[in-house]
Amino acid sequence: MDTQSYLPVPPGVGMEENFFSLDDILLSHERLPSRTECAFPRLGFLERSSDTRDIPEGTKMELPLWLAKGLYERKRRVVSVELPKVYKEGWRTVFNADPTVVDLHKMGPYYYGLGSQLLHFDSPENPDIAQALLQTFIGRFRRTMDSSQNAYNEDTSALVGRLDWLERALFRSGQSGLNGFQSWERGQASHLTASSLVVNYRKRKMADLQP
Repeated sequence: MDTQSYLPVPPGVGMEENFFSLDDILLSHERLPSRTECAFPRLGFLERSSDTRDIPEGTKMELPLWLAKGLYERKRRVVSVELPKVYKEGWRTVFNADPTVVDLHKMGPYYYGLGSQLLHFDSPENPDIAQALLQTFIGRFRRTMDSSQNAYNEDTSALVGRLDWLERALFRSGQSGLNGFQSWERGQASHLTASSLVVNYRKRKMADLQP
């Protein structure tokens, strides 16, 4: 019986979100450089760098992802979102050259998740961003998994410290699989047990057969 007080909920995949996932909740608070496309009456108190009563059109500010998505509309322009520098062409060139040398956690702990969410906003660079995310993941995947399999009982803090949250989850999964395999080799693996659904089904079947 599992005695964990909290069972982690996996994050959404790609542009989807899972509102029960702590990772997705933290991701939704990542800030994006934005620009107002219309005036916001009586909301000047939200902009700390200004003493005006309203937020005028053309004001540049940083908005959390959840708010930027809520205000963004294709038909009625309320706010426009600029690309964070790590997703711009300069950094995409670096990732295309050798993605394994980049400290993704330093660039942003939710590099893949935030990049996928940026595709919600209309931008001519969206196809290039999507391709950069895919190629970066592919380029780093093998090294991440190889490291998880070859770092048994070693200090991996320096390595894990350079990974984005998705890569860290993959690293932990690889190490968990390795630990399970080595336990099986030593004969320490737990015994297989029948599912509770199967056990209950057998009990009902036996009860039905009884006169």
